[in-house]
Amino acid sequence: MPSPFRGYEVEARLRPASGAYAFDLDTALDSVVALEARVPADAYTAGILGTERLGNGVVISPSGLVLTMAYLITEAREVILTLNDGRRISAHVLGFDARSGLGLVQALQPLDLPALRIGSSKDLGPGSAVITAGAGGRAHATAAQVLTRMPFAGYWEYLLDDAIMAEPAHPHWSGAALIGPRGDLVGLGSLTLETQGRDGAAKPINMFVPADLLPPILDDLARGQPPHPPRPWLGVFAQEIEDHVVVVGLSPKGPAARAELKPGDILLAVDGRGISDLTEFYTALWRLGPAGVTIPLRVLREGDTFVVEIRSMDRATLLKKPRYN
Repeated sequence: MPSPFRGYEVEARLRPASGAYAFDLDTALDSVVALEARVPADAYTAGILGTERLGNGVVISPSGLVLTMAYLITEAREVILTLNDGRRISAHVLGFDARSGLGLVQALQPLDLPALRIGSSKDLGPGSAVITAGAGGRAHATAAQVLTRMPFAGYWEYLLDDAIMAEPAHPHWSGAALIGPRGDLVGLGSLTLETQGRDGAAKPINMFVPADLLPPILDDLARGQPPHPPRPWLGVFAQEIEDHVVVVGLSPKGPAARAELKPGDILLAVDGRGISDLTEFYTALWRLGPAGVTIPLRVLREGDTFVVEIRSMDRATLLKKPRYN
């Protein structure tokens, strides 16, 4: 992989100035590290997420626990952390949580870095001043603000009740730290999205997972234990199109693929409950029970309506397990 810092610098005019904050900005930024993960070519997620993944992580304890996004480390066999001073340190995957999208790795050598305290995002609202920080220090940090907070439904059977949207967009958002006014960690970078600017043009923004979701699951993740019972998973990639939930893809070996759902199918109802958006779809799906429960779907295909019963599964059974050193 190329340098984990090069090419991800923030425009000088957007960088934070230390005098504008009541905390030590550079110390806080030193807690953000680059994270490189290598995944075997035969891993289940290799075809979708790639075999080499580059993002960020945030040191959250003196013992070397590093918080990152789950998709960066899923099925990873090798993880390397690069500190702002250039040191490269191996780490191993402890665990990740499919519900929040958060993951945790353990550094295998002392990092000798400050740990960023986990804060609360509950007081953040539109206009709240924040810092979005990738690894590399101040040249890789943005003085940003919260744009809005809203539910977010992802096409990959993912639902976040209260996502934080911030602007301007960071060039290296994946696993980036969202640092609040008190100098604590209030969110973790997940996605880049687009919204419409005042001039009508598309404008990139970033979505952050609230840090509030971490404390209830931290002990389980640190022990390598699943923090929640697995939800039923179908392996459907779906989008909202004109008030319909439309299948746009299928996960290989997933229940929906085995049941021969097809791209273009419109999902009308789950267990008799009508759905018109992804939030309704996932809520109805997960309400039926744990992974393994049978999911009745009413489907519209080329003018014909039919019901198909699909036995759900735990997606984790398809994934390579973390290998502990």
